[in-house]
Amino acid sequence: MKLSSQIKPISYLKAHAAEIVKTLNINREPLVITQNGEAKVVIQDIESYEQGQETMALLKVLALGMRQIGEGRIQPAEDALKRLRGRREL
Repeated sequence: MKLSSQIKPISYLKAHAAEIVKTLNINREPLVITQNGEAKVVIQDIESYEQGQETMALLKVLALGMRQIGEGRIQPAEDALKRLRGRREL
């Protein structure tokens, strides 16, 4: 993805909002909006946004797991499965 082709001034957003929404849904590439020559916001389609949020959530879970491993907070899989099975039987 080349963001340089996806940079538009805020005036373009104001004048072409419907076209921008349609294009975002088709291309699934974010659009950078500038104001006074500075990048201010990024607009993207909802599916890409949701996918990014899911990816971030998975990365946070992975980072937490790696931290717990580093701290030695682990247990054998067999013990964990026994504990989970015990909860299910309650």
